[in-house]
Parts: sequence; C-alpha cells; structure tokens
Amino acid sequence: MVEATGMDLADGRLQTPCLLLDEGRLRANVARMRAHLDRLGVALRPHLKTAKSLDVARIALADPAGPATVSTLREAEYFAAGGVRDILYAVGIAPAKLPRVLAIRAGGADLAVVLDSLEQARAVAEAARAAGDPLPALIEVDADGHRSGVSPDDADTLVALGRCLAEGGAALRGVLLHAGDSYALSEPGALIAAAQAERDAGVRAAGILREAGLPCPVVSVGSTPTARFARDLSGITEMRAGVFMFGDLFQAGVGSVAQEDIAVSVLATVIGHQRAKGWIVTDAGWMALSRDRGTARQRVDQGYGVACDLAGTPYPDLIVADANQEHGIVALRRGSGAALPDLPVGARLRILPNHACATGAQHDRYHVLGGDGRVRAVWPRINGW
Repeated sequence: MVEATGMDLADGRLQTPCLLLDEGRLRANVARMRAHLDRLGVALRPHLKTAKSLDVARIALADPAGPATVSTLREAEYFAAGGVRDILYAVGIAPAKLPRVLAIRAGGADLAVVLDSLEQARAVAEAARAAGDPLPALIEVDADGHRSGVSPDDADTLVALGRCLAEGGAALRGVLLHAGDSYALSEPGALIAAAQAERDAGVRAAGILREAGLPCPVVSVGSTPTARFARDLSGITEMRAGVFMFGDLFQAGVGSVAQEDIAVSVLATVIGHQRAKGWIVTDAGWMALSRDRGTARQRVDQGYGVACDLAGTPYPDLIVADANQEHGIVALRRGSGAALPDLPVGARLRILPNHACATGAQHDRYHVLGGDGRVRAVWPRINGW
C-alpha cells in the first residue's frame, strides 16, 4: 500500500474508496460539547463506539486514562491496552462474557458493566465472588421506552437488583439511561424536553436506590441529541455521547450538529456515467458507505449520502441516490432544478455519511486531513466484537 501522508485528495495513488477525517472539525466538535457540559457542571464520558480509534480517543478524553464508554468488549480490550483505565461497557451484559470482562479488569482497567434483570445481576454477583473481584455494575433504567431498562418508578425491581449486587459480592455503581427516542425528534423544544425527561428519570431511579440504603454514586445519561439540547443536568454525574465528535447527516437532520461540522466523509472516484438517466457512477457502494438509510425517515431524505467536492462543499442537490455493493449511483435529488456537475471518469468527490458509526465500520483506518486539505496522517481503527 502506498503511504498516503502528504497526498492531496486528487492524487491517484490514494486508493478509493477510503475514509477521511477532518481533524480540525473533530477537535472543534469535541471542544464545543465539552464547553457545553462544563457550563452544566457535568463530566463527559465520551462514547468511543463511533471512533474505535486510540488517536481519536486521545482528543476526546479529558485524560488519557478516561473516563470512556464502549459498546463492545473488543473496544474495551483495545482501549484498555492503549492505557484507558476507566471504562463503561454500556450494553447489557451477557453472562457468558463475564470471564472476558474479568480478564480486562485483571489487566488493570476499571471496567464496569450494565444490567437490567435479576438473571444478569445474579450472574455478575456469582462471577464477582468466584473471582474475588467486586465487579461494578450499573442498573439500566428506561428513559423513554426506546430499548432496554427498568422503569424509573419500579422501586421493587430497582431495589432487588441493587441488593442482589451489593449483597452478592459485586458493587452497585449507579444507574444508566439512554434516551434513544430522541433520535426520532428534530424540533428544539421536543429535544429539550427529551433531555429533561432523561434527567428526571435518572434522578428518580437514583433516589429510590438511595432511600433503600443502597449506594448510587453514578447517574449516567446520554445520547448526542440530549447532550446537545440539555439545559438542566442537576443530579446527573456524567453524560455519555459519541457521534457528536464526527457528526453525520442523520444528526444534522435531528439538529444535533450542523452539516458543515461533519468531520467524516468517504472519498470516491467516478468510474462511469449513465447520462440518459442522469447518473454518475462511483466506486463507493454500500460496502464503503453502509446500507444505513436513517435519513429516509426525516424531513430531508439524503439517500446514501451527500456528494461534495474535494474541499468538502456539497454540490447542490447531489446525493448518492442508490447503492450496490461496490457501485454508488450519484444523481440529483428528485425534483431538483440544479445542474448535474461535470465529473468525468477519474474525478473524485467526497460523500458525507448518513450514520458515522455504520460508515466507519466499513473501514480499518482514517485518512486524516490537515488544515490544507491534504492527508497529514493515517490513524488505524478497529472493528468487531
């Protein structure tokens, strides 16, 4: 593979499709979120599931040791090996994964798990006793009916889970919430209300545990939309968010980021035309962009991504209208009066992604752009579970 450092994006030695990361936008997005949460008096525990990169983590984390959030044990192992010590595995724990969790902890990382059932709590307590390691766990609380978690008003279950952990050899670290339904919103007032509801549910659940004499040092909430629109986080100890670092078209549709702040894109090459159909064919299909079509449910459907010139400026109404495995069909948005740009075979363009997590998962590295628009570094990233 040709070393890409120093190349401009038109250089034919830079193989496409490839994943680009604008370092300046990344740093600005992180600084903006951190300043917002600092004003609210809440710590940021960045979610690294989008980035999956130590180089990005070093920009996102307040300290090289953490705190950090992950969504897979592969991520936990990778970041722990890279020196991150305070890690929250924010997906409900499968009992069969507990030996792997304990191995990561034995290596020096304070890895905590999440659960919402007595079956999980008993398994965590049993594993903790057997290992002689008071494995920390947070109880997942359902903020909005989106996915998993105990109702914030179900005192019997919350207390039963807390006692099972605290009395069984594990450590009750607190409660965790994720307002996933915020991704279906776009009006600022509704997003502010969702953030407040998430906060209120967390405070109620924590209060139930404390009134029962159980510890609840951590009240953890988080999603990029609620982090962005939160106005009152009193009673909350930390905010988890991740996609804000990169942004994507879905988050722009929600209103969590501006389209001009999106830091990731896919570099593609024009490989053909179907002029009668108004198509420009590229080498970036869904294997490079992902099949995510989340914007189809939003006010503006962005197809499989927005097409931009090499400076990152969107062409008027030009989107990836369809995608096959290795072919992207670039065309004007239906009903547009814009002119199709003249992009001959061999020309290059950048595609802004619908979902940064899904697009990133198609690639094993970032080609990092400096302020001059040239590739200044190549940063590896991981995938898998």
